[in-house]
Amino acid sequence: MEKQVKKDRSMLKEKDILAGYYHDLGHAKEENKKVVYTFVPGNMTELIRVFDAIPVYPEILALQSGMRRISDGKIRVAEEAGHSEDVCTYVKCHVGMILQENIGPTGMKLPDPDLLLCAYSGCFTFMKWFEILKKMFDCPIVMVHVPYQADGEITDGMRKYVTDQLKAEYIPVMEKLTGKKYDQDKMEKMMELSSSAEDDLVEVLQSAKNKPSPIDAFFGGVYYIGPIFNGFRGTVQCCDYYKLLKHEVNERIAKKLGPIGPEGEMKEKLRIVVEGAQPWVRFRDNWKVFYDEDVVCVGATYTKVGGFYEWGYRHDPKRPLDSMADYCMWCMPNMNLPQRVDLIEDYMRKFDADGFIVASIKSCNSYSAGQLAMLKEVEKRTGITGGFIEYDIVDSRYYSLANIKVRLESYFQMLNEKKREGRMN
Repeated sequence: MEKQVKKDRSMLKEKDILAGYYHDLGHAKEENKKVVYTFVPGNMTELIRVFDAIPVYPEILALQSGMRRISDGKIRVAEEAGHSEDVCTYVKCHVGMILQENIGPTGMKLPDPDLLLCAYSGCFTFMKWFEILKKMFDCPIVMVHVPYQADGEITDGMRKYVTDQLKAEYIPVMEKLTGKKYDQDKMEKMMELSSSAEDDLVEVLQSAKNKPSPIDAFFGGVYYIGPIFNGFRGTVQCCDYYKLLKHEVNERIAKKLGPIGPEGEMKEKLRIVVEGAQPWVRFRDNWKVFYDEDVVCVGATYTKVGGFYEWGYRHDPKRPLDSMADYCMWCMPNMNLPQRVDLIEDYMRKFDADGFIVASIKSCNSYSAGQLAMLKEVEKRTGITGGFIEYDIVDSRYYSLANIKVRLESYFQMLNEKKREGRMN
């Protein structure tokens, strides 16, 4: 029987925010609200909400199905409809969800999209995903092509390429769809709120430099990024949440407390950085392995998939569209492999980590390609041996708790031995 743990006020507030979101979504059609299906990486939340439309993120619906352990049935429905076992399980889970009447996490039927908006080109599967949805729904589609950071920088030409598409293709479609004109003043105010929330989120993530860390950046980080990546960026609600979260984290720092884990407050024997995504189908079980071994994740790359702020990016009210273009290109999956290695090394050194783990996702070639090369490069730069585990995000057929537990416990044991001996290489 799982131990019930008292939740922080911020977690309860986030739960209320998301419940309100799905309530609004369930009543969107009767309230004449337009619904835009889009993706988390490079999302344009402010440019959706400026037209009073509601964003929906298919991959979040898939991961929520995984956390509730109902994703397997949806995946089977999609496979029975002809989708291959090798297809991204996010895609199959979402397709199966639609084929099963598109019921959301609160039990309400989700509305069909009025627009499909793909504003991220780093994953070819995302484009194919929306081609599938286009066949399932009778609605327009806008594909904003976003350049990849091949050389690790964003040029003026790349920025103009994206903003030109926003002005010529996306905004006119939204104006026609909603009957509302693009409101620059409203957009600037939303950008101010976004920037404020981002400041607070960065302060929370950087708090892991403390010993003990007051946060868990990988498992707990899922909750920290919820509102800012789940359609609330640019709102007062979002800012209020991050102010509360920052206050709670500062209280934990003052009391020298660790983060809240799956069964209460965590102790800190080892500090770990994680590259890779969560196994949503066994999220709590996976976290429990870390919890039982007193291992706290002080840095994580996955929580940057919807936006990377710790190297200085902020939404800018003085240049909203250019800023939005930068954001689309500045999400972590759009960074090249050297940048991703730099990110892991940066966490390792600045957060005084004892080790790092690379989590490879079976059905996500876009995210997992190159991870072994990254692991070897981080080992070379830091002199610290890395760990490697494999599973899938929402398909339990590719998750073995026993296997993961043995691998992680062996890795943690090795790090503890080296720490006792005073050597970490």
